[in-house]
Amino acid sequence: MMRWLLLIAALVVGAAAPAGATRIKDITSVQGVRDNQLVGYGLVMGLQGTGDTLRNAPYTEQALQSMLDRMGINVQDVPLRARNVAAVTVTADLPAFAGIGSRIDVNISSIGDATSIMGGTLIVTPLMGGDGEVYAVAQGPIAVSGFNAQGIAESLTQGVPTAGRIPNGAIVERVVPGGLASIGQLVLELENPDFKTAALIADAVNAYTETRYGQGGSHERDLRTVVLNRPSNVSKARFLAEIGDLTVQPDTPARVVIDQRTGTVVVGQNVQISTVAMAHGNITVRITEQPLVSQPNPFSDGVTAIVPRTTVNAAEEPGHLAIVGGTDLQTLVHGLNRVGLKPSDIIAVLQAIKTAGALQAELIVQ
Repeated sequence: MMRWLLLIAALVVGAAAPAGATRIKDITSVQGVRDNQLVGYGLVMGLQGTGDTLRNAPYTEQALQSMLDRMGINVQDVPLRARNVAAVTVTADLPAFAGIGSRIDVNISSIGDATSIMGGTLIVTPLMGGDGEVYAVAQGPIAVSGFNAQGIAESLTQGVPTAGRIPNGAIVERVVPGGLASIGQLVLELENPDFKTAALIADAVNAYTETRYGQGGSHERDLRTVVLNRPSNVSKARFLAEIGDLTVQPDTPARVVIDQRTGTVVVGQNVQISTVAMAHGNITVRITEQPLVSQPNPFSDGVTAIVPRTTVNAAEEPGHLAIVGGTDLQTLVHGLNRVGLKPSDIIAVLQAIKTAGALQAELIVQ
């Protein structure tokens, strides 16, 4: 009986949300609530001879000497030739409202001529913000996905062995000034700006607040922002949590994105092609070199020579004249597949259709 009740509840929830509906919190962000970027300079220790060459990276030697001096070891006049140390930059994103003592992930990247930082440990590194203040301190063993193995005559490298990551490798030491309470009016920013989507979000918020709190007032400011009218008897955090679960069906622009480097073609749902007739064929030119050896007659004092022989063949594949057009994505894809085109051919065809004025969408070539 309980299983049937759960199944009926799932069907009711699925029927309540229309197909393609998306939660507001998945397509928007709160204006003023953002991450802050941190950066620092540090040293990685414990490398197996894959660190910086101190003669070629004097900043690594200076940083190592400064660190040892702070620990009470005087090495100012001692030449250092260690290969188990590497200078690195440490970067991190400080999330909004991160408190003191919370941990964040850090990324490590080599600066000098180190060949790999696998197996190394980052020494205590202060991470500073744009204002020059220290907001976190990073330290810990580095996780590297790539590797580098080499011998006398051959080497093998996979991934990037000079970059790594430390999960939860930094501890927040300072809180960023401001917070949710310091934000005046709540404003939602759309990830994909669109006038219709902004209007749909405002309508969904007003329908919810009028039913629950007896007031509306939220409105779209432009294609990117929606201004919220928060009831006075509810906190900002709770109000954002409530409206974040409301669903809308975002409107997507008619757009075709082409990546010529990889041959990737992405066609949006609202893309339409006016009915056109098209034919596409390829011309293949094959050049074959078959040199012949010319032997002189016996006792003729001739010289054996190589006579070049080149064969050139040109073949053109038959082109089928087909009518392509469609009012929806499924009809369009079916029409292109019927012609039997390769990804590179589809790119050429779409560009030609756009030039002919039959592609009713924005064509973006990367």
